[in-house]
Amino acid sequence: MIQSPAAPALPLDTALATGPDSAHAGSAPSVAHGPCAEPTRVLARFEDWARNTPQAPAVIDGTRIWTYQDLDAAAALVAADLADRVRPGDLVGVCLDRSTALVVTAVALARLGAVYLPLGPRPGERRIQAVTEDLDVACLIGDPGVLPEEHRGGQHFPLPLPTAGVNAPAVAVAAVADSVRGTRRAPEGALYAVLTSGSTGRPKAVAVAESSLSVALDWYRSETGLAPGDRQSLLIGVAFDPHLLELWAALTSGAALVPAPDDTRWDSRVLTDWWRDTALTHAVAATPTVEPLLDRPWPQALKLRHLVVGGDRMRRRPGADVSATVHNAYGPAEATVVTTTHTMRGTDPEAGDRTPPPIGTALPGVTLVVTDEEGRPVARGQEGELRVGGHCLALGYLDPELTARRFTAPAPDAELPAVERLYRTGDRVRMNADGSLDFLGRLDDQVKISGVRIEPAEVEAAFEQDPRVRAAVVTVLRDSSGHGRLVAHVRPTDGADPAPGDLLDAVRSWLPEQAVPTAVRIVDGFPLDANGKVDRPALAAQAQAPQSPLAAASGDPAEAATGTGTDVDAAVTAAERLVLTTVRDLLGRPDTGLGDHFTDAGGTSVVAARLLATVERETGVRLRAPELLRSTDLRAFATLLDQRLTARPEGA
Repeated sequence: MIQSPAAPALPLDTALATGPDSAHAGSAPSVAHGPCAEPTRVLARFEDWARNTPQAPAVIDGTRIWTYQDLDAAAALVAADLADRVRPGDLVGVCLDRSTALVVTAVALARLGAVYLPLGPRPGERRIQAVTEDLDVACLIGDPGVLPEEHRGGQHFPLPLPTAGVNAPAVAVAAVADSVRGTRRAPEGALYAVLTSGSTGRPKAVAVAESSLSVALDWYRSETGLAPGDRQSLLIGVAFDPHLLELWAALTSGAALVPAPDDTRWDSRVLTDWWRDTALTHAVAATPTVEPLLDRPWPQALKLRHLVVGGDRMRRRPGADVSATVHNAYGPAEATVVTTTHTMRGTDPEAGDRTPPPIGTALPGVTLVVTDEEGRPVARGQEGELRVGGHCLALGYLDPELTARRFTAPAPDAELPAVERLYRTGDRVRMNADGSLDFLGRLDDQVKISGVRIEPAEVEAAFEQDPRVRAAVVTVLRDSSGHGRLVAHVRPTDGADPAPGDLLDAVRSWLPEQAVPTAVRIVDGFPLDANGKVDRPALAAQAQAPQSPLAAASGDPAEAATGTGTDVDAAVTAAERLVLTTVRDLLGRPDTGLGDHFTDAGGTSVVAARLLATVERETGVRLRAPELLRSTDLRAFATLLDQRLTARPEGA
């Protein structure tokens, strides 16, 4: 578990509290209720603004401003064209990027009573195939040129969606495949459905009602003061549910949405420049995107007042120079985007602390319960599984059996008379005396080493007590007989160069013998999965890969290129070695070669941002994301870096 610096370390094998009196062992039970809340309407609020302030800006799309009247009229046209093909309750897959077209589509589908199913601008063939085999998807909306093959060859019905502006589709259609549709429909009353990862490898869809989203939106408006005249980001990837908070928060507040250009995802400096250039006042962003910004001086002259971050464990608090109020948010899709938040300001006494902040307290209408394995509340201060109830809960999965397993009634002796359902998050948390939650990890992250139960998050926290360590991730490597050993992947703080042995010596006082890793890898960053979270399997797979760009740069060129010295794609220059070893380390793919294109090798926006940051830190040369993406391969990108290094004046 994660310990604060002043807290004594608890035994790693402490069991979850059980027994009928566990919640009353000298402490209040781990149950907390947010302020009272009543569901409202979402679409009706937008329509009120369109009627009362028709000339107010609704979407600021580059140089084009769409007023509320414009947006209302455009949505009406699209709804009319879809009315003969889409019925109330139908699932409609939306394959659009963050754009005015996406906003128009969301409003149009809400008007029709259809269920908005965001899939992103380029959904994978297999993912779409799995979705359409399982779900009764009426059609896909998007650019036919980037739709999956099955839908490129089906029936197409043109739609009058905007085709100019940021991330706009070249043309937009409603596409119907010729194959047999799945049978699962969204439950009655669903406003939208989103896909989440499934343990079987097939995505699972969870449906959310308008009433549940309305409570989250009411909180957002109240907490951030979003109002007419303000500008709200539309930044989060369309396949992920937080973009719905951005989109509908603005449209139900009379504020303006600002779609983010694609390169803001690839370069954190471009992101902050975009915040400044668009005079953005409110933003939502993924934790891995924001944390690099907190490690350097906060940009000046921003109008940004509120920044909501989430999606991964936040490892430090914003510094005193951060002018925006930062909200560390937590919430599974099954509980409608956001469930708890912890608010931080630059004036806080804890500002700048390099300790993980709590994930906060319950939002209005939310009930939090930390339970033992039998579903009974544990005492405050004890760890357990977080279960969530209240207005925030989704209607359920489009798989009734899965819904029955994950959305359950409270335990009979839990004393929650007003709560009918609780969602089992699978997250390990601890509730503090004030009702705030500390995130401790996933229940399924626990491992056994030499028969001792170990929580990787606690080992990570032990490393992160060291001021030389920015972040640590612990993985398990197993041999052919199944015996496991721990490996710590450590990202040092800027300017630090800790020796692995010194780091191991430092954590021995925090951990029992079995929990001390057998090896420490020094890394520049962590590979991320499709959801923007640390990809632990990828880290484990690259445990034998080259570790440090600087170390690799001083070694044999062939060995730097391949890790084995046998690849003909050997690195020759220091720039090639730096680029290749950094990309390999960030992607967790030791077989990546200089002839690979960055995105083909698995590069994402977050990885690109980290690669560019590493290049700038090691060489002093700042390259832009478009230069990386336009490079034919990694060798070409390294050549560009060499050219910039050569062109710099001596001593620069």
